[in-house]
Amino acid sequence: MPPRHLADLSGEQRRAAVTELGEKPFRARQLAQHYFGRLTADVQDMSDVPAASRQLLASELLPTLLTAVHNLDTDEGETRKTLWRAHDGTTLESVLMRYPDRATVCISSQAGCGMACPFCATGQGGLQRNLSTAEIVDQVRQAAAMMRDGEVPGGPGRLSNVVFMGMGEPLANYRRVIDAVHRICDPAPDGLGLSQRSVTISTVGLAPAIRKMTQEGLQVTLAVSLHTPDDELRDTLVPVNNRWKVEEVLEAARGYAEHTGRRVSIEYALIRDMNDHPWRADLLGKLLHKQLGRFAHVNVIPLNPTPGSKWDASPKPVEREFVRRVQEAGVSCTVRDTRGQEIAAACGQLAAENL
Repeated sequence: MPPRHLADLSGEQRRAAVTELGEKPFRARQLAQHYFGRLTADVQDMSDVPAASRQLLASELLPTLLTAVHNLDTDEGETRKTLWRAHDGTTLESVLMRYPDRATVCISSQAGCGMACPFCATGQGGLQRNLSTAEIVDQVRQAAAMMRDGEVPGGPGRLSNVVFMGMGEPLANYRRVIDAVHRICDPAPDGLGLSQRSVTISTVGLAPAIRKMTQEGLQVTLAVSLHTPDDELRDTLVPVNNRWKVEEVLEAARGYAEHTGRRVSIEYALIRDMNDHPWRADLLGKLLHKQLGRFAHVNVIPLNPTPGSKWDASPKPVEREFVRRVQEAGVSCTVRDTRGQEIAAACGQLAAENL
């Protein structure tokens, strides 16, 4: 794991850390105000910190975690994929997307992924390691700085949404992801100050972790990557289904929805002649209406191409019929506006290739 960083620590832990370094406890608040409030990690810009203390504080609490290797832009610059290199050479990716009414960053929680879903480039690459809390948070801080500084067309703006839909299974890195949510959402100087309701955590269906998250007192959106309503096919498409079946996953999701009052997003990558059959749409609608009712919303995702994949997106008429059938069952269903396919930045395409 990377060296200790300010963003790994709670407020109390930060104060203890600076005291151990021979500094006054208030230095912790100063550092946090710069990092979370002003979005800077360069201690040389912190004029209120004595010059004699800066180097020690930088090396012990603000080490460089992620260095941008390169950016790839598409959608006239409004979608930017960044390849990051961590301290140990590990690579990962995040994607910043600007829309007329919001700006969203899609972040990674692991380098690679161990879930092995066959239609996902990240899953096919395997898991390298978990990211630290600070490595997760730093993706968000740097995206917020890009927006503030007007690096994305449209002028200076504000980052509004965070989705844990990049590389990795967030709930397989549970404690660090939950801690990262607090750093992202707590008000400055304890965090970046985004609303919990603007954060989405996506999972392939780790039912025990969903149940655990239900007790955290969070208001984040839960997204479940379901991809088919039947266990027979899901055992292949989402191998973790061999451990936690569809019914158990949806029961856990219902528990989260009932406890938080938050709608659950059901992610469904539509694959030609694989999971796009009318009967599967009918079964999906029936199952979700029964298990989640008004808390269910289906996000249909046209399958994004990945290298070597034998699968393709469903034709538009098939997609429209699928959506219609789910809606006919009384379940909210829309097609996701996919961004970044041209630069392998769309859902399921992140592979952290050093181009």
